[in-house]
Amino acid sequence: MGSVNWGAHSTVPGKTLTNVRLYNDTMRTWRDMDDFEEFLDTGGVVEPNDAMPEPYRQAVFRFIELHANSEYMGGLTERDWIPKAPGLHRKLTALAKTQDEIGHAHLLYMVAADLGIKTREEMMVDLLEGRTHFHNVFHYRVHSWTDQIAVAYLVDAAALASQQAVFKNCSYGPYKRILRRVIAEEGFHMRNGEEMMLLMAHGSDTQHEMMQESIDRWWLPAVQLFGPDSRPDDELLRWHIKSERNEDLRDRYVQKFVPQLLACGFTIPDPGLEKDKNDGKWKISPIDWEPLKQTMRNGGPDSARRISDARNAWNNAEWVRDALTNQPAPT
Repeated sequence: MGSVNWGAHSTVPGKTLTNVRLYNDTMRTWRDMDDFEEFLDTGGVVEPNDAMPEPYRQAVFRFIELHANSEYMGGLTERDWIPKAPGLHRKLTALAKTQDEIGHAHLLYMVAADLGIKTREEMMVDLLEGRTHFHNVFHYRVHSWTDQIAVAYLVDAAALASQQAVFKNCSYGPYKRILRRVIAEEGFHMRNGEEMMLLMAHGSDTQHEMMQESIDRWWLPAVQLFGPDSRPDDELLRWHIKSERNEDLRDRYVQKFVPQLLACGFTIPDPGLEKDKNDGKWKISPIDWEPLKQTMRNGGPDSARRISDARNAWNNAEWVRDALTNQPAPT
């Protein structure tokens, strides 16, 4: 298998692990990559103080950092709609959802930092300087309240499906434990979106038309969230960081949400959508992945504004961070 760098950061000098759970007292080691992958294939769970292979550590870190960035950027979007939400009840819901999303980001940055590759501050700086990435759906502008509903109904459902698939057989212990909470709260977000979508479906003609416009805008980004078809040699699947192929998750999503939307009187913005006469499954048009790749390089329709807004939010909260880190010593 060739040489493998084993656990270069398995114990980080001067670093205190921040995860909320206790880790194994004994560091585990493996003879080679074959031995490590056999451990993973039999349901083994890796902890931060294990002497894991460096390629595995890097892959886990990149995956969690992307997830953390996405939760943070999503939380800022929710924040923008707290004052704009219609009525006190919807404002309180938007406030709670914002708190959830930012909380998820904090937990995920904590888990990522324990891998010893970057500190939480370094991850934030890289995000705000555009050096790292976040999910495609947060590179688009939310134009209206019904856009917010479409995000909650379509996008949160896609994110939830992806997170559930990761949680199922996740081989990295701290991430799996944090996902339990994230998934529980994301489930409430999706149900909230479903409730609001049904209200629009049975509301006035204007409300129905507005909801259709938002579905037209957000259907494809939601479907694209799962990413292109997984490669045959996808290391995230081989190392049980993910448990299901992108195309399988995308297809399951389509089979669930196409009938739901049609039953509510909405149309799917896909002229090639058809129901297969043989297996009865819905087939969507081929997806052009090039715009998604450009978006994921922070070149999406609203990427620059989104990143600038996040940078301003971070800078405006500097006084809070200073107050927390520069507290006077107790007398």
